[in-house]
Amino acid sequence: MKRARKRAPARTPSVGVIDIGSNSVRLVVYQAMERSLVTVFNEKALCGLGREVQTTGLLATDAVDKALTALTRFRALCKVQQVGRVFAIATAACRDASNGPDFIARAEKICGVRIQILSGTEEARYSALGVVSGLHKPDGVVGDLGGGSLELIDVRGHQVHSGVTLPLGGLALQDLAEKSLKKAERIVRDALADLPQLVAGQGRTFYAVGGTWRALAKIHIIQSGYPLSVMHGYSIPAAPALDFARRLRELAAADMLADIEAVAEARRPLLAYAALVLEFIIRVARPKTIVFSTYGVREGLLYAKLSEKERSLDGLLSAAQTLNELLSRSARHARELIEWTDRLVRVAHLAETEEEKRLRHAACLLSDIGWRMHPDHRGEETYGLILNGNFGSISHEGRIFVALSVFFRYEGFRNEAAPPTLMRRLPKDQIERARILGTAFRVAHLVSAARPGVLPATHFRTRGDELMLVFEHRMVDLIADRVGGRFKQLARLVGRSGSVVLS
Repeated sequence: MKRARKRAPARTPSVGVIDIGSNSVRLVVYQAMERSLVTVFNEKALCGLGREVQTTGLLATDAVDKALTALTRFRALCKVQQVGRVFAIATAACRDASNGPDFIARAEKICGVRIQILSGTEEARYSALGVVSGLHKPDGVVGDLGGGSLELIDVRGHQVHSGVTLPLGGLALQDLAEKSLKKAERIVRDALADLPQLVAGQGRTFYAVGGTWRALAKIHIIQSGYPLSVMHGYSIPAAPALDFARRLRELAAADMLADIEAVAEARRPLLAYAALVLEFIIRVARPKTIVFSTYGVREGLLYAKLSEKERSLDGLLSAAQTLNELLSRSARHARELIEWTDRLVRVAHLAETEEEKRLRHAACLLSDIGWRMHPDHRGEETYGLILNGNFGSISHEGRIFVALSVFFRYEGFRNEAAPPTLMRRLPKDQIERARILGTAFRVAHLVSAARPGVLPATHFRTRGDELMLVFEHRMVDLIADRVGGRFKQLARLVGRSGSVVLS
């Protein structure tokens, strides 16, 4: 009798979002509709649909032609990539222009899908949900600055409150002000005075969403010499952010922004208007910190379509689990490592906050993703992979902590290869915590060879100041001097003596 062949697991269909904005038209394809979105393709065309809408009430003819050409390519790209499902949305320019419905009808014929024209309220809500999906427990005001509008909405954890939409997008403001920064200043001042959404943000975080604000963040990263080129989660205290926005506006007035190579040429003229809006938001709302988010309307749209159970998942741990399943020798072993370190923390009485716990769990899931790399470079390569990973729900400090923990797992007590500029951004106690966790990984992976079923047969006990690693009898042959030596290192780091014993 022939043995039945195992069927390959069904391929999860990819999902695409066509985003017809006032400045850019973009296609983003994600690996699947899931809690932690993985981008597999991203392309934009800067068409400037909203360039003249405020003064003429119309989408410019040349902009419409550019957008339809881009959409024709996007449909072909979706077909080539066999995208499972495509959602299409349009924002301020299309909802405000009198010829918007005609453009949308032509665009729908090209795309082959219905295009949802978002109201200002819907756009604000999806922007906020994007931030909720991409940042852990956000608390503050989300501001999404597009080409045609600015959406402001209050978020507290998973709760999204009422929002407001204003015609202060870069193209709209440039159009209304007739390209005069002085006129634009008066328009922005009047529009943002005493807004409830901004008053609610005082002393909290302001989450900046949108391509032109991301361009400002990129300039700030370069000018400040910040060593981590990750836009998502990049933060600036409010006072320095205000100074930066003011300086940028002065440079724009002196026509000194035209040659900034880090920003797309078509977006450079809008930098001054984006800086102006940010400056007045900081003045009115008086936030504590500005945090830039690459998660916005598109991510919020897909997040809203998930089940309540999926939305409640931790975005960071979902992303780490995906990488664990793709790159580790055993996904199950990494989950056992979480439980093993849980026991270590509990028995050794190591103080730990909820945030430190979730970062430790993420590090466990990522602790073996570098095993295919050359042994001489596993530490630094895995460090860079985690540090620059395309995932959300983690601060830059959290990235550094998780990356260092796995770095120490490969490098042990040698830390010459760890970038000192980034290590200095962590408090000493967090660097020490990363060293303890990395050393625990070294013990666990040495004991188990990264195979499942071994770590559950080892336990921790204490006797006075002694920390013991206890092996069940069926694992006796795994005990060796090297295991004992590494465990003693771990015990010393937590302020104890150490020994390896049989149960």
